[in-house]
Amino acid sequence: MKLKNLHITNTLEIYSANIETTIQLPIVDGGISAGFPSPADDFLDLSIDLNKEFIKNPSSTFYGRVKGDSMIDAGLNNGDLLIIDKSLEPINDKIAVCFIDGEFTVKRIQIEKECIWLVAENKNYKPIKVTKDNDFIIWGIVTTVIKSV
Repeated sequence: MKLKNLHITNTLEIYSANIETTIQLPIVDGGISAGFPSPADDFLDLSIDLNKEFIKNPSSTFYGRVKGDSMIDAGLNNGDLLIIDKSLEPINDKIAVCFIDGEFTVKRIQIEKECIWLVAENKNYKPIKVTKDNDFIIWGIVTTVIKSV
């Protein structure tokens, strides 16, 4: 599946989600043991479609590739692929993709009465206070992280 690049910044690359195709991949439905090996090959006749599993609202879902290290303590590493849903309501403490003063960024949102804080998950970055003076929108909520290896 080729991703259609919509926007690139220093902190995030955003792509549209193409769900027109299905890919049925084998799945071990009973779980995979992290201890002793299990006979997983006996269960490979089951399949899963990752589009149906991870994309709940197709028309409002996008992908974003993480650039940088501001969210490493939340498990978001450089190169990881995010699934972002624009239809979800912003809720305190959620990880969101935000557009602030001309740039996209991914941060944890802290919602207060008079302002919103964009909080990095890396002690090397200070929180960003968003006020009415900023050009700001919470663009979407991160629903899934696909790790880069």
